[in-house]
Amino acid sequence: MEMNDIKAVYFIGIGGIGMSAIARFFLNKGISVGGYDRTPSDLTQKLEEEGAWIHYEDNIELVPEIYKNKENTLVIYTPAIPVSHTEFRFFKENQFNLQKRAQVLGTLTRTHKGLCVAGTHGKTTTTSMTAHILHNSHIDCNAFLGGITKNYGTNYILSPKSDYVVIEADEFDRSFHWLRPFASVITATDPDHLDIYGTKEAYLESFSQYSALIQPGGYLILHKDLEMEPCVQDKVTVFSYSRHEGDFHAENIRIGNGEIFFDLISPFENIPDIQLGVPVSINIENSIAAMALAQIAGATAEEIKTAMASFQGVDRRFDFKIKNDRVVFLTDYAHHPEEIKQSIRSIKELYADKKITAIFQPHLYSRTRDFYNEFAEGLSLADDVILLDIYPAREVPIPGVTSKLIYDHLAPEVTKRMCTKEELPDLIQNSDFDVLIALGAGDIENYAPQIVEILKDR
Repeated sequence: MEMNDIKAVYFIGIGGIGMSAIARFFLNKGISVGGYDRTPSDLTQKLEEEGAWIHYEDNIELVPEIYKNKENTLVIYTPAIPVSHTEFRFFKENQFNLQKRAQVLGTLTRTHKGLCVAGTHGKTTTTSMTAHILHNSHIDCNAFLGGITKNYGTNYILSPKSDYVVIEADEFDRSFHWLRPFASVITATDPDHLDIYGTKEAYLESFSQYSALIQPGGYLILHKDLEMEPCVQDKVTVFSYSRHEGDFHAENIRIGNGEIFFDLISPFENIPDIQLGVPVSINIENSIAAMALAQIAGATAEEIKTAMASFQGVDRRFDFKIKNDRVVFLTDYAHHPEEIKQSIRSIKELYADKKITAIFQPHLYSRTRDFYNEFAEGLSLADDVILLDIYPAREVPIPGVTSKLIYDHLAPEVTKRMCTKEELPDLIQNSDFDVLIALGAGDIENYAPQIVEILKDR
């Protein structure tokens, strides 16, 4: 099915952060958009306000006829949907054009110049920074992001004039193998999703396969510390980057008074006095990668400097809820051991000599089983740790796998407690700390407003 043949698009799992961005793309094209999701959310409500038809019961009889014409309907589904799903089975058995969201993004990288960001962590912030720079430059871009940007209040940017599309390249379910980037960053390859890949070696191999998908004449920008072996085609330029070394790196880093400045060293053009709009040290590397992609696309030094200073961040990524002289409270989506380490290290660097309490809600039983030692090591960088129950997401419980695996392996000097989500507000009310950070990819964010109210009274 060619893009011009599509009259209607139906999404199974339309409320997902990535799925909703594609839904908005088709809505902006004037194409009829409908879909199913398990529960209403802010995202689904906004999509409905923008013109999408959405329902919340797995029942094909409720789906309007416009989405049942297989000659001109594209059906897009999330890998999280089970094969037993009634609507999924209907479209599959009736041989509709059925695609994963990653396949649709792959199509866009063949019709546009794809600027993609892959890696175990740092993808969403780096992708959002790249999109923000280009959108505020003479280049502009389309963008499909893995989080809601604070600058735009959305996970999607549309440009009628730009040939560039910025995409978060997700390794879950090997989705990023559908992409054909013009240029890509790979931020990290610390093993994850072992429920999908099985072994560290298979995980690294998937990134090597991804690196082979860069189009001839394109660019690959690799973090210096990656274990993977890139497998690039002829005429692909390979650059390296990191905080302190590589083709792209930072010099003259200045951190203080809640601000971060540094000079970008680049094979294209050095840029002095970059100011980070979200001043946490982990964003030094994220911004270096984003600025590398922006320079490849043709953004000017002044455009880059202005955009980096005005970047406000992404919801749930170092998302400051309270920041005053008495207390600091922020949330971060960190759900991998290396992300936990980098998150707490960044906070300690920004708030030296402050007492830091970390709340952590583990995400997935399998990830907890595979990395409980590493989680404990990262969380032990905090002074005080509060562990919540595991957020199951798509999984069923695994016997013997609970948050206590992490709890039992925390460093002896760390003050540690376990509690339920319901007990958390009272525990915070009676706790002493200077900086509170809530970590995790589950529903811990839902408790942030209540925590804010508690801390406002301090």
